[in-house]
Parts: sequence; C-alpha cells; structure tokens
Amino acid sequence: MEYKSILKNIARHITLNEEEIVLFTAVLKKKELKRKEVILKPEQPCPFINYVDQGVLRAYYTDKNGNENIIMFAVSDWWITDMHSFAGEKPSMLTIEAVENSIILQLHKVDLEKLFLKVPKFERFFRIMMQNAYVREQLRAVQNLSLTSEERYLHFTKKYPQFANQVPLKQIASYLGITPEFLSAIRKKLSTPNS
Repeated sequence: MEYKSILKNIARHITLNEEEIVLFTAVLKKKELKRKEVILKPEQPCPFINYVDQGVLRAYYTDKNGNENIIMFAVSDWWITDMHSFAGEKPSMLTIEAVENSIILQLHKVDLEKLFLKVPKFERFFRIMMQNAYVREQLRAVQNLSLTSEERYLHFTKKYPQFANQVPLKQIASYLGITPEFLSAIRKKLSTPNS
C-alpha cells in the first residue's frame, strides 16, 4: 500500500476507519525530490505540512551573513514544515531542502482544516504531534544552554543515530551550533582510545 508508512504514523495516536482513511489519503500529494531540491524558500507562503516517506529533509534559516543555521532535520516517518508560516499564514522564514533523494507526502492547510471538520480525531493527532515537537525543541534549547559541544554531539548521536550516516558532517555541525572543524576535533577525540 502506497500510504502504509503515513497510516502507521497516524495510528500511533488515533484509529481511522476505512472511510476516514480514504478521506485522508485522497488529499495527500506525493512529491519525489532530488538531492538539494528546495520545496520552500524564505518569503514564500508555506501552505503544506510534509510527511517524509523516504529520505531526509532539512529546514534552515539563512542569516544576514549568508550562514545556514539548521533548525531541524526530518528523516523517514517524520513531519516537517515552517510552522510559523504554516500556522500563521505568514511568509516563511526557512528554507526546506532535500538532503538526499526523497519522497514526501504533502498535506495542504485547506485540506487539513476540512479534515478537522470531517474527522475531528485528526485534531487530536496534530495536537499530540505539535506538543511532541514543542517538547523536543524546548529540550534542545535547554541542552544548547547547559551542555558542552561534546555533550550535545554525544546526545545527538545517541538520540538520532540514523543521522550520522545520512547527513553531511557540516550540516550536523550547523544543527549543533558549532563549526565543522570543531565537530571533527570532537569526533577525533571520541574515537581515540583513552580519550
């Protein structure tokens, strides 16, 4: 089944009957992305929330000096959007780009609002998803303030082992708020016996 993965994701929090599954899958738009393909640029509206069926995407903010600051990654079975733009109907602040060839399923905000009316349990699903995302970002902010760079890297690799092989070192460094050179030094130190 083409939608097996996303339906399993949804089933973690709500149970859908056959009619509800048909309503939901009918509004999904499948999109195949090439590596480095951008699906959202700053200042564009962001009318979609994206489910990563296969691959890896990243969302980043480009500062006034042209530096990319990675806000989040999304691997298979994760959701990604510019929530500021999606929820507030404002111009986006972020760029969302495929890190590797990927397949996403997009859900338009208009269709999501209709789903909330036709299948109210979807509000529960997205509320839980947003709560989990908020908790994750709050923990990340606290860790950035309280942990050393090395501790942040160790925590990142323990919590997200799949990223180590799928995401370039430069992007992991950006996400952790350190330079690629400093991250290389940390990795070298950790791989050296008796370090």
